Amino acid sequence: MKGHIRERSPGRWAIILDIPDPETGKRKRKWHSFAGTKREAQKESARLITQLQGGDYVEPGKETVGKFLDRWLDHMRSQVSPRSHERYSELAKKNLAPLLGGVVLTQLRPEQISAAYAKALVSGRRDGTGGLAPRTVHHMHRILRQALGQAVKWRILVRNPADVVGAPKVERQKMHALDAHETALLLAHFRPTRMFIPILLAALCGLRRGEVTALRWRSVDFAGAQLAIVESTEQTHKGTRAKETKSGRSRRVALPSIVAEELRLHRLRQAEELLRLGIRLADDTHVFAQADGLPIQPNSLTHEFTRILALSTALPRVRFHDLRHSHATQLLASGIHPKIAQERLGHSSIAITLDLYSHVLPGMQEDAAAKVDAAMRAAIDKAAG
Repeated sequence: MKGHIRERSPGRWAIILDIPDPETGKRKRKWHSFAGTKREAQKESARLITQLQGGDYVEPGKETVGKFLDRWLDHMRSQVSPRSHERYSELAKKNLAPLLGGVVLTQLRPEQISAAYAKALVSGRRDGTGGLAPRTVHHMHRILRQALGQAVKWRILVRNPADVVGAPKVERQKMHALDAHETALLLAHFRPTRMFIPILLAALCGLRRGEVTALRWRSVDFAGAQLAIVESTEQTHKGTRAKETKSGRSRRVALPSIVAEELRLHRLRQAEELLRLGIRLADDTHVFAQADGLPIQPNSLTHEFTRILALSTALPRVRFHDLRHSHATQLLASGIHPKIAQERLGHSSIAITLDLYSHVLPGMQEDAAAKVDAAMRAAIDKAAG
């Protein structure tokens, strides 16, 4: 197995590899273009020969990063949910492609990726008003690394150049948790509106937005005072679809008596409202629905929540998802075991619950220490007496 170099122009070289055909035994030539000094070209030639001998050689191709990302996105369509695929496509086509799309895939280098990230942070916004947030660039890195990892599996690349590139540091978003008093004020503010039931389900049961919009009456067990969370709603550019819950598993959520009472009253009001339209309420009817019983899109829930919340000058500006965080924080602060909180919230593991709500644990530890102290003092006093 041999190779040699040939100068095409000053600083431009052709690396020519002689490769034996395993079937015919005849030698074929593979050409590589290289820019640099003669010594660097010789080193590159030696490196390619080593790859050939080790079975790691990848033939040079002219496919660009942009074209490969399009092909990878087609592959990923069946691997992820439609909403995730939309997000992948946005990051790949609107953020990565303008920066790296014209680079030949097999010539992509870590320093080019680092430079692209740096440029995105400074001037990556498509409207020309500045740079992208570190979190967005971090997501870009995750997508590019995953895509290039697939290129390695398809033997287009020998190694993943994104593996040695660091993504921008992203500070964890601070969660806004309402205390019991603020939650009571929030419920009072929303009570006259159609948003009251979603607020109850999020703030007192910990349901996600998509779980609220997907909930049907067949999943409400008044006798057992619990909800069956079996699906979620996902909104894409093509419309709204039902899907499995985020953890991929269904769960049971025990209902506080106040929520059970309000749901009973809501069901009666909804039945009367539908009856006036000539529609009979059924087990398949959505709990949170439009006046005609049709389901409500998740984005519409968010917009309505934001609109009604803005009418209050006393309540803090929180996201709808923060109501779920508030419920979790109140559970743990009340001494509820994290395992119970995990099951109620639908996290796939207790580690996620502990990681997300570690800010609550210091107070719990102090409470635990006080209880141990009180128990031991009582035991010591009893033994001494």
